[in-house]
Amino acid sequence: MPTRPAPVRTGSVSLDWRTPLSPAKSRAYFDLVQRLETAYSMFSVNLDEAVGLHRSGRLQNAFHILIISPALCERLARPLVAALRAMLDHSRHFGVTPHLAPLDPQNFQSPKCQRTARYSALLGRVLFTRKSQFLGKIEALAELSEELAIAFQNAADELFQDNSSRPDFDWEFLDATHYDLNTCLRETVVILKSFLHALPERQLSHFQDIFRQQFAASPSSVPIPARALAHRRMAFIKGQ
Repeated sequence: MPTRPAPVRTGSVSLDWRTPLSPAKSRAYFDLVQRLETAYSMFSVNLDEAVGLHRSGRLQNAFHILIISPALCERLARPLVAALRAMLDHSRHFGVTPHLAPLDPQNFQSPKCQRTARYSALLGRVLFTRKSQFLGKIEALAELSEELAIAFQNAADELFQDNSSRPDFDWEFLDATHYDLNTCLRETVVILKSFLHALPERQLSHFQDIFRQQFAASPSSVPIPARALAHRRMAFIKGQ
């Protein structure tokens, strides 16, 4: 049964960011953000070390570190996409409409992400309602996060399997993809706080349930690439 749309709030994303949440919302916010930040920190530290080793020519050590990067990438992407999808679903059903700012293409590195950000910002200018603008931005971020995680996993797998025609390019691609995933994360952290400000207190537990359902529904699809890995590493080391 459709519910009455939430009233339009005055203010801005910047004001939402500076304004404290209620105690219950604050706990929910920091629990989710801490989960995302912990996953990002593990992913980022691991990849930074692998990329640094590769750039210094210590290729064998770089691959030993990189081997778990796809799993760590997924550990970030799953709750990130679940949070975005939960906000999307809840807003569609309950009309929760937070403040928002358009995506900035300059905050992304890859041309595809920049194009998506430009299109999302353009679409936001022609849509008539704030709710439509919010749904469009959230959907764009969710799709970008999913695509970036898949692209990272595919590039890493090509390196593992020795199928990359441009290995140096793929290593730089991994670093750029990590950068753009971080941009999606930062956007999500800011949007989530505005969303919780707009969310009626009585709907908080329902939103948390939706997040858990979204997270549970997202399949784990990144096995540690043990297949042929030992053989591939032996061949790699032999050629050094």
